[in-house]
Amino acid sequence: MTQLQQLASVNMKFAVKTLYKNLIFLGREYPKGEKYFRDRCHQAFMKNKDMTDPEKIKELIGRGEYVMKELEALYMLRKYRALKKRYYAE
Repeated sequence: MTQLQQLASVNMKFAVKTLYKNLIFLGREYPKGEKYFRDRCHQAFMKNKDMTDPEKIKELIGRGEYVMKELEALYMLRKYRALKKRYYAE
């Protein structure tokens, strides 16, 4: 393994760990519960733990980032609905 490949490998590991931590953090407010989300997230990451193809790893990281954005949108919508309920009568 060349030094450049090792550096790329370290960067991929860091990106995957960061994504996992961010997803777990966002999952604290998941509607079905934190434990449900954490278990599902853990299963998804363990299913792909032996992946070595850098292109496939980048694709999976992209999918994880998409899920993160969707969770953020879900939470923002929930907050918006709560505020709307407080200030506007139906």
